[in-house]
Amino acid sequence: MILDDFDSRPGSATSLLRTFVGSQLRQLGGWISSAHLVRIMEALGVPANGARSAIARVKSKGLLIPEAVDGHHGYRVNEEAVPMLESGDRRIFNFRQQREDDQWCLISFSIPESRRDARHQLRRRLGWIGCGTVATGLWICPAVLKDEVLVILDDLDLRDCATLFIAGRPEANRPLVDAVSQWWDLDRLRNLHDRFLDQHSAQVGPAATDSEAFARYILALDQWRVIPYLDPGLPNSALPADWPGQASLELFGRLSRSLAARAHAFARSAAH
Repeated sequence: MILDDFDSRPGSATSLLRTFVGSQLRQLGGWISSAHLVRIMEALGVPANGARSAIARVKSKGLLIPEAVDGHHGYRVNEEAVPMLESGDRRIFNFRQQREDDQWCLISFSIPESRRDARHQLRRRLGWIGCGTVATGLWICPAVLKDEVLVILDDLDLRDCATLFIAGRPEANRPLVDAVSQWWDLDRLRNLHDRFLDQHSAQVGPAATDSEAFARYILALDQWRVIPYLDPGLPNSALPADWPGQASLELFGRLSRSLAARAHAFARSAAH
């Protein structure tokens, strides 16, 4: 299974390239020449040498496959990466906040020491999809994420080590908002939302050129796309009163409506 690269820092050349591939290249037929790809990265402020290094890293992760078309060297989106990209589309563009009466999913697991590498990967990947930690072997998430949890367990061959429970609202010996602050790193999530708001609030509005629209949109999307993974969209009663999540979600919506079409128009023209 090809996984998204959450270790790439948003705004880095590698992360921007992955964002371009996921949001634009599939719609352009899935193939692009090397020269055009470098030109597109230059529109994002990435110099040619940095673009080539990013291409090499993304290729090594299996997202792009070298392919020559009509004598032109280029890259095609790996078909094996499509499920990951489609899953990303659902997360990024259809962020869902848990309702007060929605169910929760508890993930209980006990993994032998002989499989500690798989245990480490399980914890890491549960964190990537927005699960919280109740205890060492007990994790929690909105029930809507159950299928993603099962995919992770299957991919790591750990279904026999885990049990999932679908349950109602958690009852703790303290208010839910206090319990949630222990299960999730809310400070980290708040910082992600605040940084997105600080860096992109001024970018709403018409762009002077399609190239400018493209750069503004890809930079915003690149920073936003990690948020719907790490933030599970907890109900309002489980979050502090001044939680910035809804504000950043609304900002991303405004940016998409004002920039996405012209961004794709630039990508289409620059790729041919």
